[in-house]
Amino acid sequence: MRLTAQVACDPNTAEDVLWTIAERAPELRMWLIANPSASAELLEYVAQRGGPGVARGFEVLFGAMDDRIP
Repeated sequence: MRLTAQVACDPNTAEDVLWTIAERAPELRMWLIANPSASAELLEYVAQRGGPGVARGFEVLFGAMDDRIP
């Protein structure tokens, strides 16, 4: 399987593949943040490890959450 942004974002991607992306493809970590199936543990790992676009990805995620809170 080729690891791509599409695979990282896909909610049907297996958890072990998401972890492989998190551990071995830092350039794709930001896309894991957009995956609604990503576990809290996986997102914490991504936050701690960082990578290109990760900080901005979390800013967008948390901003979207703030917009939904009345």
